[in-house]
Amino acid sequence: MNTEELLAQLNDSQRKAVEYNDGPQLVIAGAGSGKTRVLTYKIAYLLQNGLKPWNILALTFTNKAAKEMKQRIGHLVGDSVAKDLHMGTFHSVFLKILHVEGERLGFTSNFTIYDESDSRSLIKTIVKEMQLDDKLYKPSAVHNRISMAKNHLIDATRYASDREAISRDSYSRMGEIWRIFTVYEQRCRQANAMDFDDLLVMTWRLFKENEDVRRKYVERFQYVLVDEYQDTNYAQQQIVLQLSKENGHICVVGDDAQSIYAFRGANIDNILDFQKVYPGAQLFKLEQNYRSTQNIVRAANSLIKKNERQIQKDVFSRNDEGEKIQLKHAYSDKEEACIVCRYIGKIRRIEKAEYSDFAILYRTNAQSRTFEEEMRKQGIPYRIYGGMSFYQRKEIKDIIAYFRVIANPDDEEAIKRIINYPIRGIGNTTIEKLTLKAQEKGVSIWQVICQPQYYQLDVNRGTMNKLSVFCELIKSFICQLNTIDAYELGQHIIKQSGISADIFTGTDADSISRQENIEEFVNAMQEFVETRREEGLEQHSYLIDFLQEIALLTDLDSKDDSASRVSLMTIHAAKGLEFPTVFVVGMEENIFPSPMSSDSIRGLEEERRLFYVAITRAEKHCILTCAKNRWRFGKMEFDVPSRFLGDIDPSLLMIENEGENDTFNFNAKSKQKLIMTRRPEQKERPVVPLNPQRHRIVNISQSNPSSSTTFDTPMLSEGNIIEHQRFGLGTVIKIEGRGENTKATVEFKNLGTKQLLLKFARYKVVR
Repeated sequence: MNTEELLAQLNDSQRKAVEYNDGPQLVIAGAGSGKTRVLTYKIAYLLQNGLKPWNILALTFTNKAAKEMKQRIGHLVGDSVAKDLHMGTFHSVFLKILHVEGERLGFTSNFTIYDESDSRSLIKTIVKEMQLDDKLYKPSAVHNRISMAKNHLIDATRYASDREAISRDSYSRMGEIWRIFTVYEQRCRQANAMDFDDLLVMTWRLFKENEDVRRKYVERFQYVLVDEYQDTNYAQQQIVLQLSKENGHICVVGDDAQSIYAFRGANIDNILDFQKVYPGAQLFKLEQNYRSTQNIVRAANSLIKKNERQIQKDVFSRNDEGEKIQLKHAYSDKEEACIVCRYIGKIRRIEKAEYSDFAILYRTNAQSRTFEEEMRKQGIPYRIYGGMSFYQRKEIKDIIAYFRVIANPDDEEAIKRIINYPIRGIGNTTIEKLTLKAQEKGVSIWQVICQPQYYQLDVNRGTMNKLSVFCELIKSFICQLNTIDAYELGQHIIKQSGISADIFTGTDADSISRQENIEEFVNAMQEFVETRREEGLEQHSYLIDFLQEIALLTDLDSKDDSASRVSLMTIHAAKGLEFPTVFVVGMEENIFPSPMSSDSIRGLEEERRLFYVAITRAEKHCILTCAKNRWRFGKMEFDVPSRFLGDIDPSLLMIENEGENDTFNFNAKSKQKLIMTRRPEQKERPVVPLNPQRHRIVNISQSNPSSSTTFDTPMLSEGNIIEHQRFGLGTVIKIEGRGENTKATVEFKNLGTKQLLLKFARYKVVR
């Protein structure tokens, strides 16, 4: 393919970006505008115009992206040429350089690379050697802080003198991180090892301290291209600058409107300030969206225009106009899941769509639970993209293992899982001895734990005491198995076992996600108890009943990845993907935007960009959902719609109003009402970092679930329309019983037929 044939396959904007090679270049690529196409064609164009493949450096964020780009370039210019390109992730390219040049920094050429588990294992050892509290100084939390410092090119010496960092660590009760960082750096050096972050830090140091080496690579990499530039951190930006500041032969491609990884260290200023860092840099905009309908693109544009810090662009589509963005109100998260599943069925019937054409996007992993449960109920195949099913997550499986042991102490696998979690000093050697003794005597491990001397268990007195404490703990839970409901006993177990103390000390992103999962699990227990009470089945609301309820949910089928399945994922995981139909769920304050991001304009704008990414994943249908109430922290909370819904042009939004059972345009008046209905305390609510001393799981309301209702409970007649707090609108089809035993059979609009014990039911009569 010659040059003219190559360029003929591009639109005008793409062609101009490809042809310009006279200096620094920033290509702002709107969602679905052909960003990868421009990068691959630009490299092919450079090759056809005389640049050698080994003189081109192309940096990506994933090996998959690098492989796909190299394959595309191979189709354009031939695989024999493409194979000589320096193309890969930042880490893989810099690793090759450090293997050659590492001796300049005191490393041998065969230095070791520590992956995340290696780094955390070393940190765990250091924490133990320093005799620090391992419940406060968790390896993941410490490693995350060290990693963030390195991404800002801050070494241990600088960190130790950074008063702000020390103050922040002290606030989190981890004031010794600077000491751990110092020893960690020394140990890595002694072991002739670098961690992943060092691949950036050491490359920057190599070029900074060795001008001849830097010049060598500047001459080798005569043209530098960077993909997803909005996701670069400070260290990456500085290395790219070291390689390109003289000749200015650099092209970066990205979209500031899709910068959503600040929690990983990504700095949006890198792309916003590119023209300041590279004076004379030319700006090119790719504004035609080839993915989505016109209405989806217009709605996304109207949303993102509310951000102040951005590079202005006017993304447009020449696809069909399409339907408006739909907003569906639900009474509860339970009904929300049902509405989404029913809508999937509707679109499949009308459009003959496959399950793989649908994606459900949520702000936090914990939100997957209700959708997983409803899809299993309705027989809809699904997969968790980039993660695992709610009931397969470690923290949930740990809690369920406790429940299983309490319901059946002879459950060997569950005993093994929890006997030393949280850590109580009962190691693998003791567990092996317990197992062998149980097999020898033909009894369960639990029986040996309860009577170790009788069964002649060969352990020392200290271990004997630890087994005794564990035994008494489990027995104390068993005593309450049939006296208090699943919710009360469940949260008691989570607290007294030490799980809450273990999980709720971390403040990093992974810890927060685990905390949200546990809180959601407690919500599931509360919902279970409340539902049983309302249905007159209070005698079946104990822990054993709850275990039976979730048994099928924890027994996941083996998944055939080739089968058509609905995709469930966080919005962060959805970046770069596209689907004909996208549901963005949980569009409520305190969920989206995340309360942890709402304390600053910068944080709020990143949350808005995240919503923009969610909307622009959709090709034909984009459906937003929000719930009026959902269980949170063990009590029913009433929510208001997300402020972001008010940012979308009302002429592009169609609202389904469950209460009136009709649809109407989201006019200016209703938009203003939505914005103003935020609770006063949420308007300027300061967000404080999670206090490690505050175990939220312990503070869950212990009150009777029905005591806080604000609904009336008048007597009913057949034919009445009621509005239930969680089940939504329904028609009363039968009344039976008297007094406290009066029950109503109700046909609900979205959740089917349910029988309610009226003394506990939470409803009001509509007509």
